[in-house]
Amino acid sequence: MSQFFRRRHNDPNLTTTQSAPRQSYFANLTDDLQAALLEFVGTTFFLTLAFGGVQAVTGAGEMSQASSVIEKVMYISLSFGFSLLVSAWLFFRVTGGLFNPNVSLALLLTGIIGPVRFVLFCIAQLVGGITAAALVLALTPGPLQSNTFLQTGINSAQGVFIEAFITAALVLSVLMLAAEKHVATPFAPVGIGLTMFACHLFAVYYTGAGMNTARSFGPAVVTGFPFRTQWVYWVGPGIGSVFAAGFYGLLKHFRYWKLNPGQDTIDTRESPPDPIAAVTARSKSKGSVDNPSHVDPSREKQDPNMSRNLMDEDGGGDTSLGNAGASTGVKANDSAV
Repeated sequence: MSQFFRRRHNDPNLTTTQSAPRQSYFANLTDDLQAALLEFVGTTFFLTLAFGGVQAVTGAGEMSQASSVIEKVMYISLSFGFSLLVSAWLFFRVTGGLFNPNVSLALLLTGIIGPVRFVLFCIAQLVGGITAAALVLALTPGPLQSNTFLQTGINSAQGVFIEAFITAALVLSVLMLAAEKHVATPFAPVGIGLTMFACHLFAVYYTGAGMNTARSFGPAVVTGFPFRTQWVYWVGPGIGSVFAAGFYGLLKHFRYWKLNPGQDTIDTRESPPDPIAAVTARSKSKGSVDNPSHVDPSREKQDPNMSRNLMDEDGGGDTSLGNAGASTGVKANDSAV
């Protein structure tokens, strides 16, 4: 997510009367290559942790029949969610910590990264997925258990839309928490990791919760593509990525921050007022309107003319001035100026 800090679209001081000359796509090729290399390292690190968790819970489940499906779902969800949280927090200042071709696609569509970096990142992420799957297969006993496939009863269309939905949720969390700058941006990996955890709780039983083409492609390559539904994990996440990028674009276009401003402030003076005091003040105000003749005794002692003025308003006291002003339109309390 480091590249997000280099784009200052909302800075009014950067506006100029002349458009800047367009740079070549390959102007930053050296930086792009270095970032892609480190993105490969980050993706391998993230998916090795996640695939290792899947391998561990599957092996433990074969040794002990006491573990339930719910426990496995929870364990796998935690493995992926926390692996992404830790990995993104380690790498987000280096390459952005994307680890996902579908996130890279959304950043390309929203103009955050260029086409060259997008292509290099996708290659690095796909190769990182293959490397992570091969490492886990080499380091652990038994066959690789990280392949994604559709559960019995889930057809291809359902699988595509489940994958599209959870991928859109993940991509939107990256755009709103990391791409958008606010006081909580340094903690974006926490929200992104929790988003992946929640999406896995929903989809890992039905589709394996791919939500990342590199995550599904790596184990499939290492195991020889044992399932014929690999295309689902390309089409579904691709649709989700495009949808999330479009929704983010609409939010930016209509200036979403004006709908509920001040949510990022840490100024306590912006907090809501005391609701009990507000209700009490309204009650006192209503009481004074309903009973204008009520006078606080302490105020009457301070102002001896107050009771006489109230009598005049009620019709008592000297009315000569009021009668005299009836024809002239001047009231008793009107100023002569």
